[in-house]
Amino acid sequence: MDATRRWILDIATWLLGLVASMVLIAHEAMAGDRLATPPNGRWKAECGSCHIAYPPPLLPADAWKRVMAGLDKHFGTDASLDPATAAEIGAYLERYAGSGPRRQAAPDSLRITETAWFIHEHDDVPMKSAANCAACHTAAEQGDFRERNIRIPR
Repeated sequence: MDATRRWILDIATWLLGLVASMVLIAHEAMAGDRLATPPNGRWKAECGSCHIAYPPPLLPADAWKRVMAGLDKHFGTDASLDPATAAEIGAYLERYAGSGPRRQAAPDSLRITETAWFIHEHDDVPMKSAANCAACHTAAEQGDFRERNIRIPR
């Protein structure tokens, strides 16, 4: 093989590897399994004091608005916050909220477990409590729900 053909083959191989890498990176990003957002200490402290601080992308902005507006009756508990803290957390949740049809819940629902994404991802998983993400997702506290970090209890 002459030098020119070898050079073309080397470039083609390199480009193929580059494209394959880009496809894998894009697939991981579009899978929506990594839900990490920039840190917000108040959100982590307040929301995480009773349950995991659910990542904002798990619900759309309108659902987060309704969650924050109803903290006095938050799933049967009074989770009221002072106005400044509520405003900061609400703005954070809305800014990083999920979008698209996969993040939409049933009408009037505020439950992550009723979104199309959650139902699709968990349709074949036996669960005692769908709200206990950390039971299977070992890195849920970090907003990481990738399959490599799943351990289904037996």
